[in-house]
Order: sequence, then C-alpha cells, then structure tokens
Amino acid sequence: MFTGLIEVLGTITSIRNTGVGIKLCIIPDYKVELQTGESISVNGVCLTVSELPGLAPRSGAGKTQTPELFFDVSPETLKNTNLGELKVNDKVNLERALRPTDRLGGHIVTGHVDGVGTIKYKRQEGEYTFYTFDAPGKVLKYIVPKGSITVDGISLTVIDVSDKFFKVAIIPHTFSATTFGFKGVGDKVNLEADILGKYVEKFLSNRDNNTGLMEKLREGGFTT
Repeated sequence: MFTGLIEVLGTITSIRNTGVGIKLCIIPDYKVELQTGESISVNGVCLTVSELPGLAPRSGAGKTQTPELFFDVSPETLKNTNLGELKVNDKVNLERALRPTDRLGGHIVTGHVDGVGTIKYKRQEGEYTFYTFDAPGKVLKYIVPKGSITVDGISLTVIDVSDKFFKVAIIPHTFSATTFGFKGVGDKVNLEADILGKYVEKFLSNRDNNTGLMEKLREGGFTT
C-alpha cells in the first residue's frame, strides 16, 4: 500500500528482455534503504525488488544502501501499464510501501493500475501547470471533482471531470519533484482510481441481493 507521495525520482539504466517479460534496472536519484522482496511503486505500479547488488533475491541478508534496484515485470503488467514504453535514461517516480506509523499524506493507493491515460493538454498559468488527461471509461466512472486520482503514482486532486477526460492542477513542488517535469502532450500515464469508490460501487450493486439477508438480521435482532 502507498500514499501517492513520491519519495524520489529514479533513472532507468537498463531494460532486458527475459523472453516473457522484462527486467528493469533503476537507480534512484539518492540512496534509499531497502531489502530484496520489498514492494516499490514505480510510476504507480507495485513492483517487487527482485535483486540488489551483492544480495540474492529475498536473501534476507540485511539492508543495503546500494542504489541499483532490479525489478521483474510480467507480461500482464506490461499489457496494462505504460512500463513497456520506458526507455533507458527515462525518469520514473518511486515510492516505498507505507508503514503503519507513517502519515497518510496523500490517499490510499494500492499500486494496481486501472488503466492508461494520455496527456491531452498542458497549460502553464502563473506558478501552476494545468493538465487534461484522456482516460478510459472504466477509470472515469470513479473520478469526481475534488476527489483523488493517482497519475503515474502521484496522488492528485481532480478539478474537473467529464465522460472523456479529467483535469488537475500541478503545484510547483509536484512539478519539480516528479516526472511531470519530463512529460508532454501525447505521453501515456498510469491511472489508479480511488479504491473507496470501487467499494461503494460494489456495495450498491449488491444492495438488492442483500435485501433478504438484512431482513433476517433485523428479525434476529442483529441490526436495526
């Protein structure tokens, strides 16, 4: 689980085709303390650190501050995200998994991408940068004005939404501390809708089916 607050940018240093998926090597812009087997959000995609220099995968041999991180990316992940379009020297957003004692400064992010969107417009106005994203309907149905959306792993607040696109305003810090500074019109982005909306939809879709159960619970005095 993540918050959508990017900790550090990383640089893709190698991409190796494994015959089925790919193996990514990423060097963070500054050193981070990790172990093999840890979950990292890479452009909003939850990946597992499969290898660290000098340590066997999942060896549990202790922590390291070596900057090279290796990730195995499956065909399913490549099909449903923008990771397959990454090139050597591209920048990516990195966030370590949330600890129970951390502040939830963004919103609840799972790292399970719902769809891929495209930057339709990019406009500078004063210190702010306004983006419009085309997005698939399966993502847009969960987006509401003033609600949260994850774009390439970044927790953002929606300022407008239609049945084809949504808009956000990027503050200077977010622009400089994430990959937004490297993104332009036509670039693809990973999208994850707020999970709360998915649970609400599931509950409402099952409401009629649960009518009989709720009546029995009331009759038994378990609910009112």
